[in-house]
Amino acid sequence: MNIRSNSMMALACLALATLSAPAAADGEPAPRGARHPASQRHSAPMTTAPQKPGGAGVKLEYRLDATPQLGQATPVVLQFDGVTEADGATVRLSADKGLTLQGSSTIALPAGKRTTATVIVVSEAEGLAYLNVFIKQGGASSAVSVPIQTGTAAPALKSSGEMKSTPGGDSIITMPVK
Repeated sequence: MNIRSNSMMALACLALATLSAPAAADGEPAPRGARHPASQRHSAPMTTAPQKPGGAGVKLEYRLDATPQLGQATPVVLQFDGVTEADGATVRLSADKGLTLQGSSTIALPAGKRTTATVIVVSEAEGLAYLNVFIKQGGASSAVSVPIQTGTAAPALKSSGEMKSTPGGDSIITMPVK
């Protein structure tokens, strides 16, 4: 490389760094080391848990902030909304076998406010396990299971048939009758 190409490379890197830096509220680049707002850091959308009639009436949205890996911590963001009881609501968490819950297993939800909590789970085995979320408000309760898939999904069952081609060129699997 010559001096001219080194200068062009330096300018290109500077331009890229300026374009990728988060902007402050006034449109100026944010100070070095500034973090993007939470809404820009996470590309995964929140999943809304279904609500059943007669349940607690508290809306739950969740997302995993990392891909679950065997033996590593996975943050699970839980967002609760719709608490109407003056005493608020309570949440109890439990984990299926093969999944360990770190930290507190209870969360208090104040009335009239959206509450966001990040729960840490650690996968002890590959496969599908659930973080169970039990919500109580007044005399009603709801249960939601948040799926945590560690590793690859279960392999598809192998066919006992034989692949053959038809005279028209299509492929079919013939299977013996049992």
